[in-house]
Amino acid sequence: MSVNPRPDPAETPQPPAQPPAVSVFQLFSPRLLPGTLMLGGGVTLFAVETYVTATVAPSVVRDIGGLELFAWVTTLYVAAAVLGSLFVALRPRTLGLRGVYTVGALVFSAGSLVCGLAPSMPVVLLGRTVQGLGAGMLSGLAYAFIRHVYPEPLWRKASTLYAAIWGVATFLGPTAGGLFADGSAWRWGFFILLPPALIMAVSAPRLLPRVADERADARAPLVQIGLLLAAVLLVSTAGTEERGDLKAGLLGGALALFAAMLVVERRAPLRLLPQGAVLLGQPIARLYLIMFGLIVTVSSDVYIPYFLQTLHGVAPLASGYLVALVALGWTLTAFFTGTLSGGRAVLAISAGCALEVGATLALAPVLGASEAWDGPVALLPAILAMLAMGGGVGLCWAHLVAGVLKRAGEAEQDKASAAIATMQSLGGALGAALSGVIANSAGLVDPGGIIGGQSAAHWLFLLMAVPGAVACLVSLVPNRA
Repeated sequence: MSVNPRPDPAETPQPPAQPPAVSVFQLFSPRLLPGTLMLGGGVTLFAVETYVTATVAPSVVRDIGGLELFAWVTTLYVAAAVLGSLFVALRPRTLGLRGVYTVGALVFSAGSLVCGLAPSMPVVLLGRTVQGLGAGMLSGLAYAFIRHVYPEPLWRKASTLYAAIWGVATFLGPTAGGLFADGSAWRWGFFILLPPALIMAVSAPRLLPRVADERADARAPLVQIGLLLAAVLLVSTAGTEERGDLKAGLLGGALALFAAMLVVERRAPLRLLPQGAVLLGQPIARLYLIMFGLIVTVSSDVYIPYFLQTLHGVAPLASGYLVALVALGWTLTAFFTGTLSGGRAVLAISAGCALEVGATLALAPVLGASEAWDGPVALLPAILAMLAMGGGVGLCWAHLVAGVLKRAGEAEQDKASAAIATMQSLGGALGAALSGVIANSAGLVDPGGIIGGQSAAHWLFLLMAVPGAVACLVSLVPNRA
């Protein structure tokens, strides 16, 4: 009688091990909580101050004057934030990432103090410049520290947390700013963030890990930095200019400067960006381009409250909270898709780009109609489109960030992280300015009124879908190892 031998477990094929499930709540485990509080806190300062300042800025003008300088409150802040994010990668050898965090929090605190004590608008602008420099450092560090604080499976979840912070700030920032909108109470909109910023500055050396400096070269590529900052200033200025021809000229000049920066970057031995970031044949360049296109397109949401109020009779406060659905959509999809990896993450990037483009195109007929919306049912198409618009970005953003960090060399991780924050700032500024050019050219001002608003809404969202469509096409290019 034959007996079937018991199979040897060592010879029996085993199914491939499944990667352990990860959750965003793991970021708050006892071991990771200190780093999460510090990095999330830096993003929170940046996000909350952005929306609080936008809310109290008119009160600043009413109290101390300076209407002719009003636009520069945002322009200088954005330009300084870009410089601050670049400083993360170009810091002196003697200053580690923990030191940059402390410096960034202190600089942000100093800028907030100057703004809160300012007797005139020029002093406010000085404070906003200093504040933006510190906020840019904290924003760039949020990405630079990811791989040092978290294991690789949690990189996407950390990016998801940052998206959630911005989403919450979109809702709470204007509300908090409204508490300080009367009289001279606007000063407390700056003072209120001083205590947490100072606590974070003191806590950084204790709660953040010591990181070895892996950079091969810490020298600053001054030519590229100068061209990039000049481009950012022109874009930000264009966003505040009312004359369409001048706005278009400023944007054209900015694009020319940005193109010149890329040409210099490609040929210079001293680089501002990671290797391959300006060569479309390289996967990392395509990831940055997708990021940029997505942010430019989603920035067209700046005109949604105007169209809701003017064309559809939505109350100002309600329109402000409705446009926050874009940020909510970003946060929700990021939470539910942040665990994807491999081929599914690649598919999520393409799907996210397509979703953003489809939603942006849908806003053209939805917001371009002129009938008043009386109830929730009438608002439903706009609500779904806004959720999908932000949801498309949230679907792929964490995977784009993880892809950049994986493809950048060890010696260029700081450059790669700083470039992510730079793409966000530059893309947002360009998107807002480009939206203004399109809307004004399509009749928002002349002829204006209902007819002009309808035309502007149609053309704005049709044309602003183009950068997202480019990102969608780029996402379909196969990556070769």
